[in-house]
Amino acid sequence: MTLPEDPMMLFSLINMKLRDQYASLDELCDDLHIDENLLVRKLKNAGFEYSREQNKFW
Repeated sequence: MTLPEDPMMLFSLINMKLRDQYASLDELCDDLHIDENLLVRKLKNAGFEYSREQNKFW
């Protein structure tokens, strides 16, 4: 899957998928063949942090 370069679009897409399709970030990254560390770093650079308890970036 090609991820959006725009941080807000990426944030929105990932949170939508976490909400609607995946129980965890690990599951999402495994299924979509996404480098989890890279994804977390991109979103962290945009000011977002992942919450395992809430299964979303905020």
